[in-house]
Amino acid sequence: MIWIEMAVVLALIAANGFLAASELAVVSSRKPRLQRLAHAGLPGAAAALALGGNSGRFLSTVQIGITLIGILAGAFSGATIAERFAGYLETLPLSPALAEATAVVLVVAVVTYVSLIVGELVPKQFALRNPERVAAAVAPSMILLSKLASPAVTLLDASSRLGLRLVGAKQKAAEQVTDEEIRTLVAEAESAGVVEKAEQEMITGVMRLADRTVQGLMTPRGDVDWLDLEDSDDALHARIAASHHSRFPVGRGGIDQALGIIETKDILAGSIGRGYVLARDHVKPAPVVPDSADALQVLATLKASPVHMALVVDEYGSFEGVVTTADILEAIAGEFAAGQGDVPQAAQREDGSWLFDGSLPVDRMADLIGITLPADRSYHTVAGFVLQNLPRIPIAGDRVAIDGWRFEIVDMDGRRIDKVLAERLTG
Repeated sequence: MIWIEMAVVLALIAANGFLAASELAVVSSRKPRLQRLAHAGLPGAAAALALGGNSGRFLSTVQIGITLIGILAGAFSGATIAERFAGYLETLPLSPALAEATAVVLVVAVVTYVSLIVGELVPKQFALRNPERVAAAVAPSMILLSKLASPAVTLLDASSRLGLRLVGAKQKAAEQVTDEEIRTLVAEAESAGVVEKAEQEMITGVMRLADRTVQGLMTPRGDVDWLDLEDSDDALHARIAASHHSRFPVGRGGIDQALGIIETKDILAGSIGRGYVLARDHVKPAPVVPDSADALQVLATLKASPVHMALVVDEYGSFEGVVTTADILEAIAGEFAAGQGDVPQAAQREDGSWLFDGSLPVDRMADLIGITLPADRSYHTVAGFVLQNLPRIPIAGDRVAIDGWRFEIVDMDGRRIDKVLAERLTG
């Protein structure tokens, strides 16, 4: 008979393992993956989604099952198996009291060990290996168990919700995936070889793009090559020929009220077979965006414009800079060399320090050196980041320590911070 009782205990432990695996699988399953499996027709996937959507009843069902199994397993192991084992020990040269105590200790130790391995650890680790498919496999059985124990499940679910309200816990918010979770997932996929390093960098670039305003993308006013229509045609042609740009904002007497843009391809096409062409005859209207517009709004504007360049103005209508489709692409894929001997905007040196261009977007710098930026920052470049943390107008050689890094201004271009050296602080 002892073998039957041992088989009953093992069956109870296995049932406990089933409940433990079910709990961890359903809780760990990702809703998008379950939805894909449900659309693919996997049996039980829709039931697993239903269980995850009503976690209170599901957890109550699991807890009822585990509690009952624990009580029954304890009753069988303590009241029956231990008693029979104590009778066997009494046949040895042991007193009845010592035999009973020894039997209880040994039976409890063995049952506890088997319960931990068979009833907890192995099922949970198995569930974690593929939680969505395990959840789909166990969901129909768990729904049936929930219906069978419906009165007790309803009572426990209502009691737990009442307890949460008494301690001031708010209603569970809808699950949301954060940017940081997506970045972590993409980094893990890159480490596992699922995505290439270049793909990871581009995905990160897309996520950064959504957080930027046009001020973090545009070429600022001081760096814009523009054309003044009050200049002579020869002067306009000479300026166009001396520049490597293919589009030029144009103004009359100044750039504060930009009139549009000129594309060099129009001048070239007009001059073929016709000789001299007036540059001022090829001014095209260009979209105008406020400097507070976000990058995705600017992208939509550029996609709808045939000239692929937008003029950026401040709240007073004054010219602030230009933004092009190439600026959007660089924000996603990284910078492109514009000419021979160009220095990259970010370069890591052999000692681990970084040399940054002052115009480098600050979120790009933060990703490279691993620092966290405030969400409500008013600056957009490395130069603005350093200025924000300096108590005065900067000069070459100024240093400031931020988040475990020392930032040193190594070069100034007039009043503008041109190069910044970032070194990790030690000690």
